Amino acid sequence: MHVHAQAEISKTGRQSASDLYAEYASIRDRTAQLIAPLSTEDCCVHSLPDASPVKWHLGHIAWFFETFVLSPYEPAFKPFHPAFRSMFSSYNAEGETHPDPKRGLFTRPSLSVIQDYCGSVDERLQRLLHSPPYDDEMLYALTVLGLNHEQQHQELMLTDIKHLLSQNPLEPSYQLPGQQLPATPTVMDWRDFEGGIVEIGYAGQGFCYDNESPRHKEYVEPYRLASRLVTNGDYLQFVEAGGYRDPGVWLSEGWDWLRAHNHSHPLYWHRKGNEWQEFTLMGMQPLNADLPVVHVSYYEADAYARWAGARLPTEAEWENAAWRQQIDGNFAENGRFHPFASPRNSMGLAQLYGDVWEWTQSSYSPYPGYSPAKANASKPMSTVWDEAVGEYNSRSMVNQYVLRGGSCITPLKRIRPSFRNFFPAETCWQFSGIRLARDAR
Repeated sequence: MHVHAQAEISKTGRQSASDLYAEYASIRDRTAQLIAPLSTEDCCVHSLPDASPVKWHLGHIAWFFETFVLSPYEPAFKPFHPAFRSMFSSYNAEGETHPDPKRGLFTRPSLSVIQDYCGSVDERLQRLLHSPPYDDEMLYALTVLGLNHEQQHQELMLTDIKHLLSQNPLEPSYQLPGQQLPATPTVMDWRDFEGGIVEIGYAGQGFCYDNESPRHKEYVEPYRLASRLVTNGDYLQFVEAGGYRDPGVWLSEGWDWLRAHNHSHPLYWHRKGNEWQEFTLMGMQPLNADLPVVHVSYYEADAYARWAGARLPTEAEWENAAWRQQIDGNFAENGRFHPFASPRNSMGLAQLYGDVWEWTQSSYSPYPGYSPAKANASKPMSTVWDEAVGEYNSRSMVNQYVLRGGSCITPLKRIRPSFRNFFPAETCWQFSGIRLARDAR
């Protein structure tokens, strides 16, 4: 399960209480909109150990604000329900991970009770933010962190819903198919970048996660990035050429994973007769050869790159290119939760942001000089801050790879050139895809 890092909040550009709550309400409204197409039954189960039921996501979002914002600041604080303090937690005081696979067994409380829980937190947070403690720097920082946390779970809900619906023989759709945007095939060519010392990491004011810092220098050799993402048509050639039967293009661990799970194509692809189809949040659709391939694991991305005579970019290479262009692309705000073909920009790179998270070959590890940020506050509030975020980031920096750029279900506001997503190599239920790289020499 993807987890968020600890936050660093700049005092510059701090929102007013009214503006902050308006943003909170807007994000909460979007959460409600995301679950509106679902039945009560859809919200109560999940289909793989790394996912969670929508009902649990809702409870967890409310739990975060109640535990880390209301609990230390609300006068005469009283939890909505004492059991929810552990039931919707992602960890416990002993540092043990909450048993994710059992979340689908929580038939009670009902969905309506959890929605009441969210409503209670909404009302209490509105009162709190318009009272004198709002001037407290830590209260502001924890609230902003909560907003980013909720947007993270909006994305996770969509990935989890998609996997759940894909297991149903009825092939149900989460949303009605929208207008099919024209997908003009473009030739993949290469954009050259000079080598040398480059700077990567967060640079600016406002919110970021601490895994994006400190900004630091790295040396890169001259390199090339593909002008667009790998498409379904590109990847289909790999499938039909026997790529899933060729151990020579797979990492040894990836080959073991492939054989153990009997994979022969990407997660949501289905062959019916002579035609390939793809399960989407709009139900089963014909496989569009011109759209970016999505839902591939790191193992699959790496194997395809080797087969194509290329490699995956490092995160330093990706970010060095990303700083040079405006953040624009197919994000969640478009409401069409599937990749589509985008024209390249003036930098000669298409879809660097949005559409699919792009695997890099970089292991998820701390930057040079990284230290988990600590709250600059009194000891009791410092403890609250560390509990809110401290268990997530540094403990996750093992056996995972970095992805960059956001996807078609990522809220645009979440993405920065320095934003680092991370998942284990076998992960393929996330909206992940492939951009190729090559050495310039």
